[in-house]
Amino acid sequence: MVLCAKAGTYLVRLGAHFPLKRFCSCQRLQSTLSQKETQERLSRKGAISVDFNQTQEAYRSKDSLELLRSLVVFKLCSYDVLVDKNKEVMDLGKKILGQRAFNSFMKMTFYGQFVAGEDHIAIRPLIQKNQAFGVGSVLDYSVEEDISQEEAEQRDSCVSATEKDSTAENNEDKKHNVHKTFGDRRGGVTGARTYFYADEAKCDQHMETFIKCIKASGGSSVDGFSAIKLTALGRPQFLLQFSEVLVKWRRFFTFLASQQGQDEQETLEQRLELNQMQEFLTKLGAKGDFYSWFSGRKRDPSDTIDLLDWNSLVSDRTKMSELLVVPHVERGELEPLLKTFTEEEEKQMKRMLQRMDVLVKHAIENGVRLMVDAEQTYLQPAISRLTLEMQRIYNREKPVIYNTYQCYLKEAYDCVTMDVELSRRESWCFAAKLVRGAYMYQERERAKELGYKDPINPDYESTNRMYHMCLDYVLEEIALNRNANVMVASHNEDTVKHTIRRMNELGLVPTENKVYFGQLLGMCDQISFPLGQAGFPVFKYVPYGPVNEVIPYLSRRAQENRGFMKGAQKERELLWQELKRRLASGELFYRPAY
Repeated sequence: MVLCAKAGTYLVRLGAHFPLKRFCSCQRLQSTLSQKETQERLSRKGAISVDFNQTQEAYRSKDSLELLRSLVVFKLCSYDVLVDKNKEVMDLGKKILGQRAFNSFMKMTFYGQFVAGEDHIAIRPLIQKNQAFGVGSVLDYSVEEDISQEEAEQRDSCVSATEKDSTAENNEDKKHNVHKTFGDRRGGVTGARTYFYADEAKCDQHMETFIKCIKASGGSSVDGFSAIKLTALGRPQFLLQFSEVLVKWRRFFTFLASQQGQDEQETLEQRLELNQMQEFLTKLGAKGDFYSWFSGRKRDPSDTIDLLDWNSLVSDRTKMSELLVVPHVERGELEPLLKTFTEEEEKQMKRMLQRMDVLVKHAIENGVRLMVDAEQTYLQPAISRLTLEMQRIYNREKPVIYNTYQCYLKEAYDCVTMDVELSRRESWCFAAKLVRGAYMYQERERAKELGYKDPINPDYESTNRMYHMCLDYVLEEIALNRNANVMVASHNEDTVKHTIRRMNELGLVPTENKVYFGQLLGMCDQISFPLGQAGFPVFKYVPYGPVNEVIPYLSRRAQENRGFMKGAQKERELLWQELKRRLASGELFYRPAY
């Protein structure tokens, strides 16, 4: 279908971010259960509670030296001067101690606290010990390139032919443009690893690294997880451009819905009447049969479509040359984005999808589940879409691929509810990891600098509400259909307690293995191990790699822990409490037995 130039002017008015209405959870099950019925369900199932203040249970897997190490490391992480200058301090330590002595010191302190070992063999004792105490593993080979800011900017500012021709129609369009100021995507990010594109051979190396991690996970634990990042498998610019296409396509639907007076409708309740749409577009000078857009077949003009039907247009165009289409504002028509790509760039995109497919097949062969990490908002629509396409293929019988949802985003609830609804319609297993988010400072700085709306919730409390709203929706879906899975990846004790309470109310039992919990290795053991010992599926995010090559990871952990340890003293208090208990009871030399 071709839109005239007049229609193009309407498209440009949409801007790059036409905000979808954020709405409150419908509380589907709570609305159908009376208070009496809820109490009966709780008493019938037997409500499970977990005490996170019992230090003996929480630290049963740790000897006293490990507890003391945790206290020392957490205390050091609270000193700003050490954290801000951590790289300089570590470089000085290497010069004074020498590489071998420095490595030994790191293994006794920071490395030993946050990293499992140097390779898949060295990490096995820790993984097996944690498993004996009810805690599984999400393996992550955490070697990072220690490159300069200048090199990072040079790598990630390579502009393709498409990007050279693109111009932002308004401030919102700038979100998906390459900007030299933010060429180093590590800026302001302490909670996530960053990959930079060098060439296709480097992407193949990353894929091989992920395969080794998948095999290590399969060989070290039962029903383990392995984490991957899509920016390691191809050019981030492709993800940037694909994200722009998806955002504009969704925005086009929202614009048309507004023309039919559905601005106030909830996202999944907006339904476009095709006959009204045809009339509206024809008045603008549109040509062609709009009904034939959907799956290449005629539809009854009285039909209606929702956002998922609308998005199916991209799914149905499976050939790469037809996949990416955007409204061309000046000519007022939909045109393939790929026609401006070079042949090599199109090959690069195909190879990225092929690498994803290879990883999923290795995960299935090794009995491992894949977690696709979330990244920046200007890349995330493409990452989520590619992950969803893999879920539609491989999550038919059981959850193999988990998508990550960052709940500090204003659009998090819309994304979760739409993906759950799609999984329900197509009968595949929805699988999600819920996190609060790792890119807040960078996202806000970029939005302010480039002049588009801040995508982040205004404060921590609103992020908590968003997290619980998304979590409640998925838990209710599990209770209704038993065809969804979620990992509650949180160090927040209140969130964990909220999850347990909702599970009790909904009659969800831990042994169903539908609800998982996740924390980082070396952090919040007072949450992880009591959960595991109470029978809940809980996992530690387990990094590994050679000492000298995980320094960037340890640097980020130190920065992240600074804020964490300043804001939460409970873990340190519990560690001291357990050490004093052991001293008083003559158990100072306690050794875990498993």
